[in-house]
Amino acid sequence: MKRFALIAALIMALAAGFGCAKKTTDDAVAPDTSAMSPEMQAAIQQITDERVYFAFDKYALADEYKASLKNKAELMKRFSTIRVRIEGNCDARGTQEYNLALGEKRARVVYEYLVQLGVNPSQLEMISYGKENPAVEGTGEAVWSKNRRDDFRVTAY
Repeated sequence: MKRFALIAALIMALAAGFGCAKKTTDDAVAPDTSAMSPEMQAAIQQITDERVYFAFDKYALADEYKASLKNKAELMKRFSTIRVRIEGNCDARGTQEYNLALGEKRARVVYEYLVQLGVNPSQLEMISYGKENPAVEGTGEAVWSKNRRDDFRVTAY
């Protein structure tokens, strides 16, 4: 009898764990969008495609990115199951510690703007990669300007 109860409890625990799981994405794998609506696919594409770039040694949000962020905010409010990680990045200049702090400030300014626009804070998370995740390899202002950015990664939908 004890063995039957133990097996039944194990089956129920497994069923609960698999039945209620949310769809999440892995850092190395793009989300499988085949089972979602075309509207959700388009929303995820729009959220992840557009980056926010920053001036050298700055974290102020330029006016030119506010319309794009307003669009992201509207999509996130419409699709409240979408979770987004804002990834702050820097160019190769400066120390690791300095760039990690600057990347966090860049992610934070975008996070706060999205929350101000009505996005639920539980839909957002932030991380700073500092200079460890360049979009473009090399040196010179043309390269560095592409690395001073915030990326947007959908982590759940």
